[in-house]
Amino acid sequence: MVHHLEPLVIRHTHRLPAPSGPGGQGGVAARQLDAVLMSVGFKLSADLLGHLSALSEGTVVDTAVQTLDTVRAMVGDHVQHNTYFIDFPANVPDTYGFWTRCIAEALGDDATREHTLAQLSTGVVDLLTLPTYGTYQHTYAELIAAHDELIAEAGDRLTVLRLGGAPHDEVTALYLSLAGATTPLGEEGLLDLAMLAGYCVDGPQPETIPMRENRAVVNRARLDTDADLLLDTVTDVLRLACALSDGDVTLLEPTRFRSPSRRVRRALLTGLDSVVAAAPAKLADVLAHREAFKRLGERLHAHEYEARWPHAADVFAVARGDKQAHTFDSRVEELLGANDVLGAVRLLESAPGKLFRSLDRLLRACPTQEERDVVTASAERVAPQVSGRVLLSVREHFDNRAEEGGERRVFVNRLGRAWVSDDTRPPVPAAERKRLTAALDVEIRRRLPDPGQLLIDPDILDVALPLSGRATAAGLGVLPRGSLTPVDGELLRFFVYWKQTSRTTDFDLSALMLNAAYETVSWLSYTALTELEGEHSGDITDAPDGASEFINLRLGAVRGTYIVPQVNIFSGEGFEEVEESFFGFMLRDAEQQGRPFEPRTVRLKSELRGPGRVALPLAFVRGDDGRWRAKWLHLYLKGNPNANRVEGNRISVATLLRGIVERDHLTVRYLTDLMADRATNTMLWDGTTVPDGPVTYIGLERPDGLHPASRIVTPENLRDLIPG
Repeated sequence: MVHHLEPLVIRHTHRLPAPSGPGGQGGVAARQLDAVLMSVGFKLSADLLGHLSALSEGTVVDTAVQTLDTVRAMVGDHVQHNTYFIDFPANVPDTYGFWTRCIAEALGDDATREHTLAQLSTGVVDLLTLPTYGTYQHTYAELIAAHDELIAEAGDRLTVLRLGGAPHDEVTALYLSLAGATTPLGEEGLLDLAMLAGYCVDGPQPETIPMRENRAVVNRARLDTDADLLLDTVTDVLRLACALSDGDVTLLEPTRFRSPSRRVRRALLTGLDSVVAAAPAKLADVLAHREAFKRLGERLHAHEYEARWPHAADVFAVARGDKQAHTFDSRVEELLGANDVLGAVRLLESAPGKLFRSLDRLLRACPTQEERDVVTASAERVAPQVSGRVLLSVREHFDNRAEEGGERRVFVNRLGRAWVSDDTRPPVPAAERKRLTAALDVEIRRRLPDPGQLLIDPDILDVALPLSGRATAAGLGVLPRGSLTPVDGELLRFFVYWKQTSRTTDFDLSALMLNAAYETVSWLSYTALTELEGEHSGDITDAPDGASEFINLRLGAVRGTYIVPQVNIFSGEGFEEVEESFFGFMLRDAEQQGRPFEPRTVRLKSELRGPGRVALPLAFVRGDDGRWRAKWLHLYLKGNPNANRVEGNRISVATLLRGIVERDHLTVRYLTDLMADRATNTMLWDGTTVPDGPVTYIGLERPDGLHPASRIVTPENLRDLIPG
């Protein structure tokens, strides 16, 4: 049974669970696997190659099939990437010349001549009615034949797959890591946790499951085996009900509840009853999700069981409005409404996390220095009871609270939807900000482990801390929103792939170039196929079998300071409706040639799953030193229902980009500076020298030769840096 979970281990950890089987002469097959892996940008570590070589050839072949399928999907090589222009990036025509050619071909086609002439007489021609526009004019095999083989370069991506432990141990370790995470998981992480929880339900469990969404997923697995449920709020039961209906356990989107079995109905009602019986005040939590509780009560037939589970009946009575329940937040609001700030602070001390999330407002509401001192002292007193994620989030917040206030605020919700508004808040006094950030630094430093020897890859220092699973996306090489990483190469090539589910769907890949003042310099899209900077591969307007679009950029020719790739939905299904969609970029040297899509040159492959009709995965920023760096965004704009184009959203994109670029994100550098105070020795990784003895290594890639007792932190487990 564990066999089908091994791809999860490979994706999350870049380790291959140690295959087992009869011994033999598997060396030839292992080296063949290594060679094929290198063609898609992966490689076996020496230990893994040696382990496979000692197994039978059949065992190695079986391992190779699953491993190759997994890594090809990781990098986007599991699908065929065709382009409209077969020679792309060579011989891409001028936009208007291409459109004219399509019209001429339509006039030469008996089936479309009359309709095209009628359109020409009006002065407007719909490109989508032209038979050669928007559909592939050649096969994928013909595309491959038209391109020379890729010339391998030392700068190509090479991701090392390392030898893991026994499959059961690797799966269990991954389960414990995901279930016990101190930051929220993304959508894919929750789906993976659900698969792992079912297998690991009878095995070791994390000491705590701090994230409520994770607890709901684990509870679903526990319910299936009649194990005790982990419940301490009525909302835990609601999340579990959502999980049982394959709904949204984050409660951001409404779930259509299914009719549960009698056993499940009894378990949910018992859970609600026991939570409220132990703490009646928790009935107030119902008010935040009244409609969801009402719908759940209908599915549970709660009115039939009032005598047996009276406290559960109270839950649904509150949801219907038949019973009063005063929320904690409403009591805080009453005190603040009466200008009793200190009374609100005293109440909030019983909920330290809420107190910290309210600090900005509380400090602004204080009319006197004496009251501000009380608020700050209260925060210092309860800081040890606040989760590390909240402490770090508040620390980042105060870093971005200018003394004179700001002009614009950028908001990003947990789904990645972004918008901008005026910042009308008065400033937080500088003395309080300084005092609070100092207290936060002390508390966070206290929670960090002693690193011993600290070895740091400088390229990871500007990676943002993963304070939310929604601040990133599933994929290969993906980093949290706000991260800044170096980009080295002569050619930058974006790609998007999508496959529609049932309706004709047209995604459009575009790239917007902006100057230092965030003003438009130029763009590449289906309306501008060629510019000084590069070329667009051509517009594809229907994807029943999947479709790809590319943009090729010569970084040395880019005019401006920012490059903003974006995916616009022109028509059809949304990012969350299509069967599959992902974005990525490749880096190449100018002489490498190769196909439009070459997996070993892929630096990023990110799933596109979010609200809105315009996706902004990342941007590229030219620094004062002339070097390009990637700035990770993971944003979605609402856009229009149809016909989204780069020309139409230039202003909103520039405004959002400015807000993200100019925001100070809390990065790995912040935590390593705190850790360095307690390190026995701190070194920057130079790519060659490995110190003796165990180290705490923090970097983008794990070096070879580290002591086996070392603690390794790479982007795959970056959340482990966040203290509990």
